[in-house]
Amino acid sequence: MIQDMWSMLIERKDFFIELLLEHLGISLVSILIAILLGGVIGIIISEIKKTAKPVLGIINFLYTIPSISLLGFLIPFSGVGNTTAIIALTIYALLPMVRNTYTGITHVDGAILEAAKGMGSTRMQILYKIKLPLAMPIIMSGIRNMVTMTIALAGIASFIGAGGLGVAIYRGITTNNAAMTMAGSLLIALLALVMDIGLGMIEKRINKRHIKTKKKKRILIAAIVVLCLSIASAILINQQQQDTIHIATKPMTEQYILGEMLDILIEQDTDLNVELTQGVGGGTSNIQPAMESGEFDMYPEYTGTGWNMVLKHDGLYTEDLFDELESQYNTQFQMQWVGMYGFNNTYGLVVRREIAEKYNLQTYSDLKPIAKNLVFGAEYDFFEREDGYEALCETYGLDFERTMDMDIGLKYQAINQGEIDVMVIFTTDGQLSTSDVVVLEDDKHFYPSYICGNVIRTEVLDQHPELQAVLEKFDHLITDQDMAAMNYAVESEGQEPRDVAYDFLRSQNLLK
Repeated sequence: MIQDMWSMLIERKDFFIELLLEHLGISLVSILIAILLGGVIGIIISEIKKTAKPVLGIINFLYTIPSISLLGFLIPFSGVGNTTAIIALTIYALLPMVRNTYTGITHVDGAILEAAKGMGSTRMQILYKIKLPLAMPIIMSGIRNMVTMTIALAGIASFIGAGGLGVAIYRGITTNNAAMTMAGSLLIALLALVMDIGLGMIEKRINKRHIKTKKKKRILIAAIVVLCLSIASAILINQQQQDTIHIATKPMTEQYILGEMLDILIEQDTDLNVELTQGVGGGTSNIQPAMESGEFDMYPEYTGTGWNMVLKHDGLYTEDLFDELESQYNTQFQMQWVGMYGFNNTYGLVVRREIAEKYNLQTYSDLKPIAKNLVFGAEYDFFEREDGYEALCETYGLDFERTMDMDIGLKYQAINQGEIDVMVIFTTDGQLSTSDVVVLEDDKHFYPSYICGNVIRTEVLDQHPELQAVLEKFDHLITDQDMAAMNYAVESEGQEPRDVAYDFLRSQNLLK
């Protein structure tokens, strides 16, 4: 692993250096804003003490909001990209800055302040010449903790397309590339360590007292967290039951819906229980190994993905290769394809309508002359797939101005806000019909077929033959239009995936 990680850092040094600089830039801007804003707030509440309790209460409350939730709240107001990431990081950085500034100032010895007043010092002179200098060791301690925390937390920036080393981490997770994940994590840790050491030197000059007690507490807390996580993992593993079918889905709306359909029909038509694990990070890259280890029993998959990502074939997949696909799955993994839904969720490319009309874009090839002026956006794993970004650019001779990694759920928002110009879509995307984009023609037939079906372990099917009849009910049940409509109901109308799944099954007379 260490060798793989080191090789990746060397081979893709330009990629990691760029991410490192982006990470540092986002972090430093957030830190500087937090120091200025937090320092001012800390001074104000220390001077006007009746404001201290409500202000600290509000900041404490903001600090408890999960980072993903905070990003989700901010996106409608500030969009995707650096601005939202900086706002979120600044909010989290405020607590230690405000609290330490307030604590440092309010703990200055009262006798010293009385002496200063007796000598005729004004309130501002006392603040800037006595309170702040004496409070500086505590303030520096807060800054040091805040800087380390902000650099570590900046990894979330890539979730909303803001760049930074989190891009490497998320790409690694979604493609099951442990070396890339570890490389990104290591660089964040090293950056935080370097900044901590530098600030530590400054802090020692201000306050020479050692903080061994604090370090011991941190080590103890870390040990407790690791122990709790280990116990929780053991409990979850031991909760598996023999008569439970473990179904996984990818982090996509339509997969959530399909998972609910499987859950509903299997529990209705058999005596089996279903344990549904929705939205497994990394999709195929992490579900397939879990299937092989027996952690999952079945999941919805796409034929083209199985051919290229699982079986590792380089060639274009077409449905006349399905028999060979089935045979190799059975031989290599002891798995079968049962219940082919019928819809084809293949990749496609869209551009913002204003750009398509300006340059009369109709096909992928039409992008070549203007790609250098356009920003390309896609989910993390698209940039690492064999049939992903590099292969697409090579086939069509494309060289975009820059790329933006983002979560699959934010792509349409990004293109509607003008943050990106071109993006990868799935042909059954629910938001496709409501977005102001133009779907381009794949004139060189780059993308393979992606018919959706269920992959199930043969061992499970042998143990529970009643599943065969249930899964066969899904054969040719769903058209592209059906799937797009269901995705739209969830993504745009706010319906729950289970409700949408239930309504569709009922419309097909499959519910008792």
